[in-house]
Amino acid sequence: MDNMTLHILGCGSATPSLRHLPACQVIEYRGRLMMIDCGEGAQLSLRRYGLNMNRLTDIFISHLHGDHCLGLVGLLSTLSLQQTGGTLTVHTFPEGARMFRQMVSFFAPYLSYNLLFNEISPKGCEIILDDNALTVKTFPLRHRIPCVGFRFDEKPKERHLRGDVANFYGIPPYMRRAIKQGADFTRPDGTVVPNDRLTLPADPSLSYAYCSDTLYFPSLADDVRDVTLLYHEATYADDNLAKAAERFHSTASQAARIALAANAGTLLLGHFSKSYNNEDRHLAEAAAIFPRTLLANEGLALPLASELD
Repeated sequence: MDNMTLHILGCGSATPSLRHLPACQVIEYRGRLMMIDCGEGAQLSLRRYGLNMNRLTDIFISHLHGDHCLGLVGLLSTLSLQQTGGTLTVHTFPEGARMFRQMVSFFAPYLSYNLLFNEISPKGCEIILDDNALTVKTFPLRHRIPCVGFRFDEKPKERHLRGDVANFYGIPPYMRRAIKQGADFTRPDGTVVPNDRLTLPADPSLSYAYCSDTLYFPSLADDVRDVTLLYHEATYADDNLAKAAERFHSTASQAARIALAANAGTLLLGHFSKSYNNEDRHLAEAAAIFPRTLLANEGLALPLASELD
């Protein structure tokens, strides 16, 4: 099975602490790295956790608060200093693209690689990446400034060809790809061998949703329905419910309600306020509603396939 692994580089909120760095994570998939948000310390964390920054192909910025993007220009500069080649695409709002272009032109005017900016809508609801294996969509969140989440969906996979059965029926190699894609096999005498006799079911497709800074609103569940893994901000526990609403953030129990309504496989909490010495309360309050809940932490590497068990 192809695996998709989530790496947590930072899971704190706006003010860094000795426990957590600002928001940053990386999806590792089929040899490529895709970064989601890029808070301060991102490039150092890439090195600390053994992730080769030369494999970065895409960086997705959820919104333009500093704790989600102030590490970007430094990372782009370092990539050039180490003579990285290829193409790197930054997905951000038009305002962000203008700002980052200007900063890069000043701090790193001679890049060694091709830097592209894909300008995305701050209202969300669009496909921003689509290749032969993966689709990435945006969806709207509710924060003090425009903010979107990102959903990563593997495309349906091919069925597994039963080699012994294929050999028994003498299926030629040039026909086997079509059979893995669902075709039946017609023998020379006209007999049709149904596909389910020739193949085993495909591996399930993996999916991941990233809910950055957001006020709790129940309809968010529609955008993250049935994902393998849901990351949802949980800046506060219920002791700060009023503060969460005032600052357009969520509590851990609210994140759990979204996961439950969305039928998510696993919930991962993050974006923790520095006012807490630990996240035990976050975990207890969320798990009481949605038992399959985990806490993010710097250095966590989570293979999504393991969350199907």
